[in-house]
Amino acid sequence: MNCIKRHWAKEDKKKIYSCPQCRQIFRQRPVLLKNTMLADLVEQLKKTGLQAAPADHCYAGPEDVACDVCTGRKLKALKSCLVCLVSYCDQHLQPHYAVAPLKKHKLVEPSKNLQENICSHHDEVMKMFCRTDQQLICYLCSVDEHQGHDTVSAAAERTERQKELKENQQNIQQRIQDREKDVKLLQREVEAINCSASKVVKDSKKIFTELIRLMEKRRSDVEQQVRSQQKTEVSRVKELQEKLEQEITELKRKDAELKKLSDTEDHNQFLHNYSSLSPLSESTDSSNINIRPLRYFEDVTAAVSQVRDKLQDVLRETWTNISQAVTEVDVLLPQPEPKTRAELLKYSRLITLDPNTAHTLLLLSEGNRRATVMEEQQSYSRHRDRFSGWVQVLSKESLTGRCYWEVEWRKNTVTVAVAYKNIGRRGDPDKCAFGSNDKSWALECNIKGSDFVFNKIWTTVSGPPTPRVGVYLDHSAGILSFYSVSETMTLLHRVQTTFTQPLYAGVGFLVYGDTAEFCTLKNT
Repeated sequence: MNCIKRHWAKEDKKKIYSCPQCRQIFRQRPVLLKNTMLADLVEQLKKTGLQAAPADHCYAGPEDVACDVCTGRKLKALKSCLVCLVSYCDQHLQPHYAVAPLKKHKLVEPSKNLQENICSHHDEVMKMFCRTDQQLICYLCSVDEHQGHDTVSAAAERTERQKELKENQQNIQQRIQDREKDVKLLQREVEAINCSASKVVKDSKKIFTELIRLMEKRRSDVEQQVRSQQKTEVSRVKELQEKLEQEITELKRKDAELKKLSDTEDHNQFLHNYSSLSPLSESTDSSNINIRPLRYFEDVTAAVSQVRDKLQDVLRETWTNISQAVTEVDVLLPQPEPKTRAELLKYSRLITLDPNTAHTLLLLSEGNRRATVMEEQQSYSRHRDRFSGWVQVLSKESLTGRCYWEVEWRKNTVTVAVAYKNIGRRGDPDKCAFGSNDKSWALECNIKGSDFVFNKIWTTVSGPPTPRVGVYLDHSAGILSFYSVSETMTLLHRVQTTFTQPLYAGVGFLVYGDTAEFCTLKNT
């Protein structure tokens, strides 16, 4: 106002007064009055301060908790009050910080579930907990339908549950630490496995390369010896051939000379020339030519073939050990032993019998899966692996890892067994018979029942006679189990040991006519 008075004082001489704001002209100097409305706004502004309009991000969206007090477009709630059961934005929350009774209210992070704290029966805040029914209740519930129940305040129950929660957290944190250690351990195992596998592959490649180089050298040696002998023999033959050709030439010349003499008509000349004939040279001995039928180098081929066959046998036998060594690399603990037949069939193996191990009284049939005791000897060739003392036979397949097979037997007595390949084949029964040594495990089945035998120790097996026996082997875990197979699987005997070699399935017999067949199973 003072500014305007000074401005108009300068214009008193002109008698024209203009508004410094809008430039309106007055002929008479107006009386200036206070703008009470503007003054009130200014006073209010002085008290509250200048506040900018809320930004868009301050308003509540679909996923946010909105202020229950705001009208129109609602702001985001900053806190929820568990006493008022109302959510407040920053502006409407101020009384809870300023008013003494409201300061005692429990403020929490904004929640959309405040109404869940209201009892649906009494419309009261649920501040109690019924341990009998394990639910939140209000005070009226505690004296009504929950009367006589074990009730405590919600805060007291929270304290108890908080202890349990803390214990669970500690357990979880400990498990996390344990699992992190396990993960690191497994990671080291992965690195060790990869390193070991790479080293073995490299070493194996080197060893096989050396074998190949040795085979190449032997092949080269055979080739050189054959070529050298070829050259020697050809030279000898050509030398003899040249002698014969020279002899032929001399004989032809002699024949011509005799023919000429024979044609001489003068008797005196004939006699004179005949007496001067030179004697024939000694004939070349032709007996060296056909002293035996010629075979040339066929014997060398036979000898090389024999070496090949022996190498194949050695590789076949040693490959089993190599394969077993690979499959027995088992870092993790073994899986649980199967219990049902469906689980066992997942490990089923097709077993065939090896004719080279069969006793001469055994007739093999059904693709070498069935063995029958005959009265007459069978025409088998001599073989070092053949059983001669006991009527037994082993499988052609070596067994490592997890395997399952079934044997169906008929007649009197059949022994279902597994054995190492180096079990005895002839002589002392303790070294040959299934179950009579530490190289074989056997289940002897007959019409009265079954007995398990290992190293001459007999164990009677409970249960009725079974015409079909299932055998489960987990080689690396050292588990051997015999089952009675019918509509249900019954465990007859279980062995827990350590197998040091690949195993072979076998069957043994005592009486003529007994038969056993390795069943064809469908792997499920």
